[in-house]
Amino acid sequence: MHIACYDLLPNAALKYTFFVAKIPVKVIEIMYQKFRKLWKGFWEPVLHMSLIQWLVAGLIAMCIWFIYLTSRVQITGYDVFKKYRRKPAVFVFWHGRSMMLSPIICVGGMRAYAVASRHSDGRMMAKLQRLFGLKPIYGSTSDGGISVLRQGVRVLRDGNYSMCISPDGPGGPSMRVQDGALYFAKMTGAPIIPVCYSCSRAWFQQRWDRYLIAKPFSKITCRVAEPMFIDRKCSDAEFEKVRKNLEDLMVRQVREMDGEFNLFQVEQDLTAHKFKQDMRAARDARRAAKKSKKGK
Repeated sequence: MHIACYDLLPNAALKYTFFVAKIPVKVIEIMYQKFRKLWKGFWEPVLHMSLIQWLVAGLIAMCIWFIYLTSRVQITGYDVFKKYRRKPAVFVFWHGRSMMLSPIICVGGMRAYAVASRHSDGRMMAKLQRLFGLKPIYGSTSDGGISVLRQGVRVLRDGNYSMCISPDGPGGPSMRVQDGALYFAKMTGAPIIPVCYSCSRAWFQQRWDRYLIAKPFSKITCRVAEPMFIDRKCSDAEFEKVRKNLEDLMVRQVREMDGEFNLFQVEQDLTAHKFKQDMRAARDARRAAKKSKKGK
Protein backbone atom coordinates (compact mmCIF):
# COMPACT_ATOMS: atom_id res chain seq x y z
CA MET A 1 0.00 0.00 0.00
CA HIS A 2 2.83 2.37 0.83
CA ILE A 3 4.49 1.65 -2.50
CA ALA A 4 1.31 2.35 -4.52
CA CYS A 5 0.81 5.76 -2.91
CA TYR A 6 4.51 6.51 -3.14
CA ASP A 7 4.54 5.94 -6.90
CA LEU A 8 1.70 8.43 -7.40
CA LEU A 9 3.64 11.36 -5.94
CA PRO A 10 5.09 13.85 -8.46
CA ASN A 11 8.73 14.19 -7.47
CA ALA A 12 11.49 12.56 -5.48
CA ALA A 13 11.43 15.06 -2.62
CA LEU A 14 7.72 14.56 -1.98
CA LYS A 15 8.11 10.81 -2.37
CA TYR A 16 10.78 10.82 0.29
CA THR A 17 8.85 13.01 2.73
CA PHE A 18 5.71 10.91 2.26
CA PHE A 19 7.67 7.67 2.68
CA VAL A 20 9.12 8.73 6.03
CA ALA A 21 5.73 10.27 7.03
CA LYS A 22 7.22 13.72 7.61
CA ILE A 23 5.75 16.26 5.21
CA PRO A 24 7.49 19.67 5.44
CA VAL A 25 5.49 22.55 6.89
CA LYS A 26 5.78 24.54 3.65
CA VAL A 27 4.27 21.67 1.64
CA ILE A 28 1.43 21.31 4.14
CA GLU A 29 0.72 25.03 3.87
CA ILE A 30 0.66 24.90 0.05
CA MET A 31 -1.58 21.85 0.10
CA TYR A 32 -3.89 23.51 2.63
CA GLN A 33 -4.18 26.70 0.56
CA LYS A 34 -4.96 24.70 -2.59
CA PHE A 35 -7.54 22.62 -0.74
CA ARG A 36 -9.10 25.74 0.74
CA LYS A 37 -9.31 27.36 -2.69
CA LEU A 38 -10.94 24.27 -4.20
CA TRP A 39 -13.31 23.94 -1.25
CA LYS A 40 -14.31 27.58 -1.47
CA GLY A 41 -14.77 27.29 -5.22
CA PHE A 42 -17.09 24.34 -4.66
CA TRP A 43 -19.17 25.77 -1.81
CA GLU A 44 -19.65 29.37 -2.93
CA PRO A 45 -21.77 28.50 -6.00
CA VAL A 46 -23.68 25.90 -3.94
CA LEU A 47 -24.49 28.38 -1.18
CA HIS A 48 -25.87 30.81 -3.76
CA MET A 49 -28.61 28.30 -4.53
CA SER A 50 -31.88 29.28 -2.86
CA LEU A 51 -32.82 25.69 -1.99
CA ILE A 52 -29.48 25.07 -0.26
CA GLN A 53 -29.83 28.34 1.65
CA TRP A 54 -33.27 27.28 2.89
CA LEU A 55 -31.89 23.89 3.97
CA VAL A 56 -28.98 25.48 5.85
CA ALA A 57 -31.30 28.05 7.43
CA GLY A 58 -33.66 25.27 8.51
CA LEU A 59 -30.83 23.32 10.17
CA ILE A 60 -29.62 26.43 12.01
CA ALA A 61 -33.18 27.20 13.14
CA MET A 62 -33.56 23.67 14.52
CA CYS A 63 -30.32 24.07 16.48
CA ILE A 64 -31.44 27.44 17.88
CA TRP A 65 -34.80 26.01 18.96
CA PHE A 66 -33.06 23.07 20.62
CA ILE A 67 -30.83 25.43 22.61
CA TYR A 68 -33.80 27.64 23.52
CA LEU A 69 -36.03 24.75 24.64
CA THR A 70 -33.30 23.12 26.75
CA SER A 71 -32.34 26.40 28.47
CA ARG A 72 -33.86 28.48 31.21
CA VAL A 73 -34.83 31.87 29.75
CA GLN A 74 -35.24 34.95 31.91
CA ILE A 75 -36.44 38.21 30.32
CA THR A 76 -36.19 41.56 32.07
CA GLY A 77 -38.37 44.36 30.71
CA TYR A 78 -40.82 42.05 28.97
CA ASP A 79 -43.61 44.58 29.54
CA VAL A 80 -41.77 47.02 27.24
CA PHE A 81 -41.36 44.32 24.60
CA LYS A 82 -45.01 43.36 24.88
CA LYS A 83 -46.12 46.98 24.54
CA TYR A 84 -44.13 47.66 21.34
CA ARG A 85 -43.94 44.22 19.69
CA ARG A 86 -46.66 45.14 17.19
CA LYS A 87 -46.16 48.89 17.07
CA PRO A 88 -43.67 51.13 15.28
CA ALA A 89 -40.45 50.86 17.27
CA VAL A 90 -36.75 50.39 16.50
CA PHE A 91 -35.29 47.46 18.44
CA VAL A 92 -31.48 47.66 18.46
CA PHE A 93 -28.93 45.02 19.50
CA TRP A 94 -25.24 44.50 18.90
CA HIS A 95 -24.29 42.48 15.81
CA GLY A 96 -22.83 39.71 17.95
CA ARG A 97 -25.93 39.34 20.11
CA SER A 98 -28.69 38.29 17.74
CA MET A 99 -28.80 34.49 17.96
CA MET A 100 -31.10 33.84 20.92
CA LEU A 101 -33.21 36.94 20.33
CA SER A 102 -34.80 35.16 17.34
CA PRO A 103 -36.83 32.57 19.31
CA ILE A 104 -37.76 35.19 21.91
CA ILE A 105 -39.16 37.38 19.12
CA CYS A 106 -41.01 34.42 17.62
CA VAL A 107 -42.54 33.22 20.91
CA GLY A 108 -43.51 36.79 21.79
CA GLY A 109 -45.48 37.18 18.55
CA MET A 110 -43.52 40.19 17.34
CA ARG A 111 -44.24 41.69 13.91
CA ALA A 112 -41.06 43.21 12.55
CA TYR A 113 -38.67 43.75 9.67
CA ALA A 114 -34.93 43.13 9.98
CA VAL A 115 -32.11 44.61 7.89
CA ALA A 116 -30.12 41.95 6.00
CA SER A 117 -27.09 42.15 3.71
CA ARG A 118 -27.50 41.63 -0.04
CA HIS A 119 -24.60 39.16 -0.11
CA SER A 120 -25.21 35.42 -0.18
CA ASP A 121 -24.53 35.08 3.57
CA GLY A 122 -26.96 37.89 4.26
CA ARG A 123 -29.63 36.32 2.08
CA MET A 124 -29.26 33.04 3.90
CA MET A 125 -29.58 34.86 7.23
CA ALA A 126 -32.68 36.60 5.88
CA LYS A 127 -34.18 33.16 5.22
CA LEU A 128 -33.30 32.19 8.78
CA GLN A 129 -35.02 35.33 10.06
CA ARG A 130 -38.12 34.45 8.03
CA LEU A 131 -38.34 31.14 9.88
CA PHE A 132 -38.65 33.16 13.10
CA GLY A 133 -41.27 35.50 11.66
CA LEU A 134 -39.10 38.44 10.60
CA LYS A 135 -39.36 40.02 7.16
CA PRO A 136 -36.16 41.24 5.46
CA ILE A 137 -35.10 44.63 4.18
CA TYR A 138 -31.99 44.13 2.06
CA GLY A 139 -29.08 46.53 2.41
CA SER A 140 -26.88 48.09 5.09
CA THR A 141 -25.44 51.40 6.18
CA SER A 142 -22.64 50.97 3.65
CA ASP A 143 -24.52 49.18 0.87
CA GLY A 144 -27.84 50.61 -0.22
CA GLY A 145 -28.18 52.74 2.90
CA ILE A 146 -30.62 55.25 1.40
CA SER A 147 -32.87 52.45 0.15
CA VAL A 148 -32.87 50.79 3.58
CA LEU A 149 -33.72 54.09 5.26
CA ARG A 150 -36.56 54.74 2.82
CA GLN A 151 -38.05 51.25 3.26
CA GLY A 152 -37.63 51.30 7.03
CA VAL A 153 -39.33 54.69 7.37
CA ARG A 154 -42.21 53.43 5.24
CA VAL A 155 -42.59 50.33 7.44
CA LEU A 156 -42.63 52.35 10.64
CA ARG A 157 -45.05 54.96 9.32
CA ASP A 158 -47.50 52.24 8.32
CA GLY A 159 -47.83 51.59 12.05
CA ASN A 160 -48.10 47.79 12.06
CA TYR A 161 -44.48 46.64 12.26
CA SER A 162 -41.30 47.26 14.23
CA MET A 163 -37.73 47.36 12.95
CA CYS A 164 -34.82 45.24 14.15
CA ILE A 165 -31.32 46.51 13.43
CA SER A 166 -27.72 46.09 14.61
CA PRO A 167 -26.26 49.60 14.88
CA ASP A 168 -22.67 48.32 14.63
CA GLY A 169 -23.22 46.17 11.53
CA PRO A 170 -22.41 44.95 9.03
CA GLY A 171 -18.65 45.29 9.52
CA GLY A 172 -18.10 47.37 12.64
CA PRO A 173 -16.61 49.11 14.49
CA SER A 174 -17.93 46.70 17.09
CA MET A 175 -20.17 48.05 19.86
CA ARG A 176 -20.26 51.52 18.34
CA VAL A 177 -23.66 52.94 17.43
CA GLN A 178 -23.85 54.23 13.87
CA ASP A 179 -26.40 56.84 12.91
CA GLY A 180 -28.74 54.66 10.84
CA ALA A 181 -30.95 53.36 13.65
CA LEU A 182 -31.34 56.86 15.06
CA TYR A 183 -32.48 58.25 11.71
CA PHE A 184 -35.33 55.74 11.63
CA ALA A 185 -36.48 57.02 15.01
CA LYS A 186 -35.92 60.69 14.21
CA MET A 187 -37.88 60.62 10.95
CA THR A 188 -40.84 58.64 12.30
CA GLY A 189 -41.08 59.44 16.00
CA ALA A 190 -40.73 55.72 16.82
CA PRO A 191 -38.90 54.86 20.05
CA ILE A 192 -35.50 53.16 20.10
CA ILE A 193 -35.44 50.11 22.37
CA PRO A 194 -32.05 48.52 23.22
CA VAL A 195 -32.08 44.73 23.68
CA CYS A 196 -29.31 42.35 24.71
CA TYR A 197 -28.88 38.73 25.70
CA SER A 198 -26.22 36.71 27.48
CA CYS A 199 -25.92 33.15 28.76
CA SER A 200 -24.18 30.99 31.32
CA ARG A 201 -22.73 28.49 28.81
CA ALA A 202 -21.29 30.54 25.96
CA TRP A 203 -19.03 30.19 22.96
CA PHE A 204 -17.58 33.33 21.37
CA GLN A 205 -16.75 32.97 17.68
CA GLN A 206 -13.42 34.29 16.43
CA ARG A 207 -14.97 37.19 14.54
CA TRP A 208 -14.84 40.97 14.71
CA ASP A 209 -18.22 41.06 16.53
CA ARG A 210 -17.34 38.22 18.94
CA TYR A 211 -20.60 36.52 17.97
CA LEU A 212 -22.09 34.85 21.05
CA ILE A 213 -23.48 31.33 20.64
CA ALA A 214 -25.40 29.93 23.58
CA LYS A 215 -24.89 26.26 24.36
CA PRO A 216 -27.71 23.87 25.29
CA PHE A 217 -28.84 23.73 28.90
CA SER A 218 -27.80 27.32 29.59
CA LYS A 219 -29.35 30.05 31.63
CA ILE A 220 -30.22 32.70 29.06
CA THR A 221 -30.91 36.25 30.19
CA CYS A 222 -32.47 38.89 27.96
CA ARG A 223 -32.80 42.54 28.90
CA VAL A 224 -35.17 44.97 27.18
CA ALA A 225 -34.39 48.59 28.12
CA GLU A 226 -36.78 51.50 28.39
CA PRO A 227 -37.59 53.27 25.10
CA MET A 228 -35.63 56.33 24.00
CA PHE A 229 -37.07 59.06 21.77
CA ILE A 230 -35.46 61.55 19.40
CA ASP A 231 -37.03 64.90 18.59
CA ARG A 232 -37.41 65.30 14.83
CA LYS A 233 -36.19 68.90 15.10
CA CYS A 234 -33.18 68.16 17.31
CA SER A 235 -29.85 69.81 16.53
CA ASP A 236 -26.72 67.92 15.52
CA ALA A 237 -25.36 68.27 19.05
CA GLU A 238 -28.56 66.87 20.58
CA PHE A 239 -28.58 64.03 18.04
CA GLU A 240 -25.00 63.13 18.98
CA LYS A 241 -25.89 63.24 22.68
CA VAL A 242 -28.71 60.74 22.15
CA ARG A 243 -26.42 58.54 20.06
CA LYS A 244 -23.76 58.55 22.79
CA ASN A 245 -26.32 57.85 25.53
CA LEU A 246 -27.68 54.92 23.52
CA GLU A 247 -24.19 53.53 22.93
CA ASP A 248 -23.26 53.83 26.60
CA LEU A 249 -26.47 52.09 27.64
CA MET A 250 -25.95 49.21 25.21
CA VAL A 251 -22.33 48.74 26.26
CA ARG A 252 -23.41 48.78 29.91
CA GLN A 253 -26.02 46.12 29.14
CA VAL A 254 -23.35 43.80 27.70
CA ARG A 255 -20.85 44.39 30.51
CA GLU A 256 -23.39 43.82 33.30
CA MET A 257 -25.04 40.79 31.74
CA ASP A 258 -21.77 39.09 30.75
CA GLY A 259 -20.34 39.96 34.16
CA GLU A 260 -23.12 37.95 35.78
CA PHE A 261 -21.71 34.82 34.12
CA ASN A 262 -18.01 35.83 34.26
CA LEU A 263 -17.75 35.79 30.49
CA PHE A 264 -15.00 37.10 28.24
CA GLN A 265 -15.10 40.92 27.98
CA VAL A 266 -15.93 41.79 24.39
CA GLU A 267 -13.76 44.52 22.84
CA GLN A 268 -15.03 47.69 21.24
CA ASP A 269 -13.85 49.20 17.92
CA LEU A 270 -13.05 45.93 16.13
CA THR A 271 -13.84 45.94 12.41
CA ALA A 272 -14.23 43.00 10.06
CA HIS A 273 -11.37 44.22 7.84
CA LYS A 274 -8.96 44.95 10.70
CA PHE A 275 -9.80 41.68 12.46
CA LYS A 276 -9.00 39.66 9.32
CA GLN A 277 -5.70 41.50 8.94
CA ASP A 278 -4.77 40.81 12.57
CA MET A 279 -5.68 37.13 12.21
CA ARG A 280 -3.48 36.84 9.10
CA ALA A 281 -0.61 38.63 10.86
CA ALA A 282 -0.90 36.32 13.88
CA ARG A 283 -0.97 33.26 11.64
CA ASP A 284 2.12 34.45 9.72
CA ALA A 285 3.91 35.13 13.01
CA ARG A 286 3.19 31.58 14.22
CA ARG A 287 4.49 30.14 10.96
CA ALA A 288 7.65 32.24 11.18
CA ALA A 289 8.22 31.12 14.78
CA LYS A 290 7.84 27.46 13.78
CA LYS A 291 10.32 27.88 10.92
CA SER A 292 12.78 29.69 13.18
CA LYS A 293 12.47 26.98 15.83
CA LYS A 294 12.95 24.28 13.24
CA GLY A 295 16.02 26.05 11.84
CA LYS A 296 17.68 26.01 15.24
